[in-house]
Amino acid sequence: MTDHDGRSALISGGAGQVGAAIAKALSEEGFGVLIGDLLEGEGNATASKLGDRVAFQRLDVTQPESWESAIDTAESTYGHLSVLVNNAGIIEPGSVQLQRPTQFKHVLNTNLYGAWLGIHCAAQFLTAAGGGAIVNISSAAGLTGYQGMGAYVASEWGLRGLTKAAALDLCGNNVRVCSVHPGPIQGSATNDFGGLPFVSDQPIPRLGSPNEIASTVRFIVSEATYSTGTEFVVDGGYSAGRQRS
Repeated sequence: MTDHDGRSALISGGAGQVGAAIAKALSEEGFGVLIGDLLEGEGNATASKLGDRVAFQRLDVTQPESWESAIDTAESTYGHLSVLVNNAGIIEPGSVQLQRPTQFKHVLNTNLYGAWLGIHCAAQFLTAAGGGAIVNISSAAGLTGYQGMGAYVASEWGLRGLTKAAALDLCGNNVRVCSVHPGPIQGSATNDFGGLPFVSDQPIPRLGSPNEIASTVRFIVSEATYSTGTEFVVDGGYSAGRQRS
C-alpha cells in the first residue's frame, strides 16, 4: 500500500458496484474516500460496509454547489483532495430517429457536463494539494459506435475528448487526467443493454467485473505516473473486433 494519509479521493456515482469497488481499492491505497451519488440509501450502505476510510454524501453531478459541498467534505474529513474519479453515468437507449431531445440532453448533462463540472470544481484543490489524478470512467462506447444508443455514445466520445483537453490544461499543475473505457461490466448500467449475448463473440467472451475496473483506476492513480491524456481500455477486446464462429 502507498502512504496517502492526509489525502482524499472523491468518486461520483459511488453507490453502485463499480463505484464501491473503486472506493475499496483507493481506501486500501491509503486514501480517505468520499463517495457521492443521488442514491442516498445505497450510498450510505456502501460506505458503512467499507469502513471508516469511506464516507458518503449526496452528490448531484449537474449542480456546481453539490460538487463544491462534496469537495469541502472530502477535504475536511480526510485531507487534501488528490484524486477525482468521474464515475457517474446513465444510459437512455434510443435510435437517433426516435429518442426524444429531452432524453439526449439528460444523458449528456449527466455523463459529460457532470464530469466537466467535477473537473472544473476540483482542479484548484488538486493544484493546491501539489497535484493529483483525475480518472474519467468512459466506456468502450467512447471508442466505437453502438446501435440505438446515440446519446450514450456521444457522451462517452465527448468524455474521451474532454480527458485529453483537461490533461493539457492541467499538466502544468502536476495533475494527470486519464480515461477508462470498460465494456459490459457485472452490476453496471452497460450490462442492462446487451448482457451475455453482447459479449459472446468478443475475444474474452464474458462480462468484466467491478474489481477489474477498480484495479485499473488504482494503477492509474498510484503507478501510471508517466501517463496523462491516456485511454485505458478494459473491454474484453470488444473494441478490437469480433470473433468468427
